Amino acid sequence: MTKFDPLAGFIRAMRHRHYRNYTIGSVLSLIGTWTHRIALSWLTWELTGSYVWLGIIAFSDMFMMMLVTPLAGDLADRMDRRRVAFWSQFAMMCQAATIAILVFLGWINVWGLLVLTLALGAMHAYHTASRLAMVPNLVPEEDLTPAIAINSLIFNVARFVGPAVAGVIIASVGVAPAFTFNALTFVIFLIVLARLEMLRSEHRPGRGGGIIVNVTEGIRYAAGHAGIGPLLVMLAVTAFAARSLPDLMPGFADGVFQRGPAGLAWLTAMMGLGAMGSGFVLLARDGVKGMTTMVTHCLVLLGIVTVVFVLMDIFWIAAVVMVAIGFTMNLNGIGVLNLMQSAVDGTLRGRVMAIYTFLYQGAPAAGTLLLGGIAEYTGLPWPVGAAGVFLMLVWLWMVRRLGTMTAILEGPEPASRAREPAR
Repeated sequence: MTKFDPLAGFIRAMRHRHYRNYTIGSVLSLIGTWTHRIALSWLTWELTGSYVWLGIIAFSDMFMMMLVTPLAGDLADRMDRRRVAFWSQFAMMCQAATIAILVFLGWINVWGLLVLTLALGAMHAYHTASRLAMVPNLVPEEDLTPAIAINSLIFNVARFVGPAVAGVIIASVGVAPAFTFNALTFVIFLIVLARLEMLRSEHRPGRGGGIIVNVTEGIRYAAGHAGIGPLLVMLAVTAFAARSLPDLMPGFADGVFQRGPAGLAWLTAMMGLGAMGSGFVLLARDGVKGMTTMVTHCLVLLGIVTVVFVLMDIFWIAAVVMVAIGFTMNLNGIGVLNLMQSAVDGTLRGRVMAIYTFLYQGAPAAGTLLLGGIAEYTGLPWPVGAAGVFLMLVWLWMVRRLGTMTAILEGPEPASRAREPAR
């Protein structure tokens, strides 16, 4: 029986020296990354004063990342993942330092910023693919669940600390030092990556076939896997229908509740609080037993609380509901990642994690576009509420496959069942 002891899970994962060093370095790097994102938006606004350019710069990073992610996943299966992570982080450090220097010298313009942001998206794709594929190589399989949960926790912590750091730096000394701060945070992480040792190596440097053949192989493997295939459907649906909600939050904070920036801060913080709570739940788990049922039923719970949120006309009750939305959304996303990492064939891990990244990062943008477009004519509550109902309907479809998924994903040596056909 699983014991609820988050501290025990934390200690189990962090007792592994190289994973511990990796996590500490990753915390600093992530805080720098979020600082960079806020500074990038502010610099864009300073240069243009244009909402259109804000959207273009934000989209360009994501667009390039989605474009390059399949190639990055293939490279993570053919090359030492530690080296991929090192050189992608080094390139990101150089990008941040370049922007800082150009701003200090007064040589920056929005077109140069666009080119540098496109380059950052490509670098980010390689780092994300190698990072997701590398973490399972740093801990024994029995400690993988808390290790992934810790990575989720530090991401959510950095998501709040980074913007706060950016705000203090920009307000105190300007935007260029914010980029400098980001560049400096990479230094410690690069030292950690240079000294990192893997418990096992899964990459296959001599694998041939070409990039297109290799990427196609990864897609066929994931889609045909009786456990991973349905998980990807679940991931795509939640990313599209629910993970677009944070991007629509300004519309709720100001347009629905008339609370302005303060309301946005409260709603975002409450969602983050729920997301962090789900990380502690996963830290308390001993493994993936029961996790398939948990992530599947998160669908219906997420659908219900989403509908409750859009029906609320009292701000503070809606803010409390946001805790439940953040909790169920993150529990589903990190639980799906855990199950996929436990079940995937190690030689295809990079490519499958690239598919995960593509859906996890790309589907919310599509959801925001569609739901936001409908909301122009109906208001936000209607399309977001419909998305919540859609989650419940998909849950009914998933429940029919729950038995098969559980047997494949939680059975002995799930990776050995990789090519069982989906039903």
